[in-house]
Amino acid sequence: MRDVAYVALGSNIGDRYAQLARARQALASLPGSRVIAESSVEETMPVGRAEQPHFLNQMIALETELSPRQLLEHLQAIEERAGRVRRVRWGPRTPDLDIVCFGRQSVHDPDLRIPHPELPNRPFWQRELAALRGGR
Repeated sequence: MRDVAYVALGSNIGDRYAQLARARQALASLPGSRVIAESSVEETMPVGRAEQPHFLNQMIALETELSPRQLLEHLQAIEERAGRVRRVRWGPRTPDLDIVCFGRQSVHDPDLRIPHPELPNRPFWQRELAALRGGR
């Protein structure tokens, strides 16, 4: 069964545009998946820890046969290949990939919550999600 996952991309370390581009390419090559829409790229203030560079953020709509758990595993592998190290919550990162929504599915596992619990607190995600859903 195919579903549409909305994946947020963010980066505030190094060449932020290149980080997003590599993440989009990696997402487009996931098995049983294809990128069907992309929001514009937006620069935002950091969430949580203000003493770090601004982020570039973007959201993509990914049509996929993967389950939410499988998609999470692929996203974490993409982050690791790009050098992502998880040291400080909401600290600097390159890149950061989050499942924001996944069709009409809900997941409430300790390490995976869909819809993403931070969606109400991130106006840029709300704008990007609205743009993608309105454009389909």
